[in-house]
Amino acid sequence: MSKLKVAVIGAGLMGCGIAQACAQAEYDVINVDLSEKAIEKAKGTLKKLFEAKVAKGKISLEQMNEVLSRIEYSSKFEDVKGCEIIIEAVPENIQIKKDVFSKLDQVADENTILISNTSGLSISEIAASTNRPNKVMGVHFFYPAPVMKLVELIRGIATDNNTYETVRNFAIDIGKQIVDAPEYPGFIVNRVLVPMQNEAAFLVMEGCKPEDVDKAMKLGANFPMGPLELTDFVGIDVMLATMNGLYNGFKDSKYRPCPLLENMVKAGHLGRKTGIGFYNYENK
Repeated sequence: MSKLKVAVIGAGLMGCGIAQACAQAEYDVINVDLSEKAIEKAKGTLKKLFEAKVAKGKISLEQMNEVLSRIEYSSKFEDVKGCEIIIEAVPENIQIKKDVFSKLDQVADENTILISNTSGLSISEIAASTNRPNKVMGVHFFYPAPVMKLVELIRGIATDNNTYETVRNFAIDIGKQIVDAPEYPGFIVNRVLVPMQNEAAFLVMEGCKPEDVDKAMKLGANFPMGPLELTDFVGIDVMLATMNGLYNGFKDSKYRPCPLLENMVKAGHLGRKTGIGFYNYENK
């Protein structure tokens, strides 16, 4: 397919990673974030990442410069003009996302497709904040975005077939494997995975050692990473927020968040990013 110009809103870990994945697939990308600090951090992160690849002989200096040259940065939403696809990658908060989509709807070209990178929020509700709900869709990237092969495609009630086909082809073109997910909390992966992580937390609350829970699942179910190791990697606050989304969305007690998770978040024990979660990383 011909290369479309892409905008990514948000220069955090997910936004930076999505921009990288697009640039590596030879798309021209503009990464927009209202925070100049976030933009500078994203630039530095990508430069260090690619310099390490060059040092290890995985890519040439020319290849590094070519990929990095495809990514522009801006702190103004207005600079998304001319982009045919815009991918939102802001925090997983429905009101923040609706505000972003409302602003994008005002400044983006009339036929631009607006995509939300959400792990479980309603695409239809986000789309309703625009005047183009037929051109709004969800694409759930997984972290780290340039590495993880899967994306979940989620249609809102109003998403039309042309939007779906364009987004589907785009996802495949940037090297992703796709699955169609229903527009219900958690979609597919998180609806299956996060309750398992939650149950693992209940086991710890009941007296099991985290290392025993993880060892059991790695050796007994052939998991590459234990559910509690994964929770620490993703962030206990992120996992709890997803669990709350499932619980509030389905109103089903089987999705009740483990109280231990709530206490850990209150204590600031969020996993690897804070140095302590189910495991201690401060001396590692």
